[in-house]
Amino acid sequence: MKVKICGIRTVEAAQHAVQSAADALGFVFADSKRKITALEAKEIIEALPEHVWKVGVFVNEGAAKIKMIAETAGLTHIQLHGNEVPDDYRSIGLPLIKAVSVKSPDDLKKIDTIKADYILLDSPPAEYRGGNGSSFEWDLAKAIGKSNTNIILAGGLDPQNISKAIAKVNPLMVDVSSGVETNGEKDFAKIKTFINNAKNEREEV
Repeated sequence: MKVKICGIRTVEAAQHAVQSAADALGFVFADSKRKITALEAKEIIEALPEHVWKVGVFVNEGAAKIKMIAETAGLTHIQLHGNEVPDDYRSIGLPLIKAVSVKSPDDLKKIDTIKADYILLDSPPAEYRGGNGSSFEWDLAKAIGKSNTNIILAGGLDPQNISKAIAKVNPLMVDVSSGVETNGEKDFAKIKTFINNAKNEREEV
């Protein structure tokens, strides 16, 4: 089971996540309490090993600006978390992750029409497009995880519920942000526990 820790803002949190066996880190460039600049992300990314995904999270941003930020920061993947059409962003030249808000079975029917490298299933947006700490009904996505090998599961995950979520959806990767925070800051103990629980669940399955 691959794990992405999103909303990274410090070198210390990034390195702790990687040492705890995180496979991907997310850097938010959209409006969010976890927003970061390209130069701030660059400083963190330069301290990370090559194999870790460095994912830039954007909401309805233009392809040219995303490409500029990606090149400055050293991103390896682009996460589109708004109303984007992935084909419009192929010019960036990096793998694309497209977020889909899941409220009903109809939302999951859209997945077959999305031409992205990975599909991220998230709960419906609240104040911000992601990182709101609420989950959707995982039973809705049961069939998706079994038939698609490129599913990333997000939305309201935490160390306590991650095993249940993986067992129901069977995603390629799980993505957490607020679920490993205390008082709005990354909690190193929660990060380690979340990653351990996620990876142990896959071994048990």
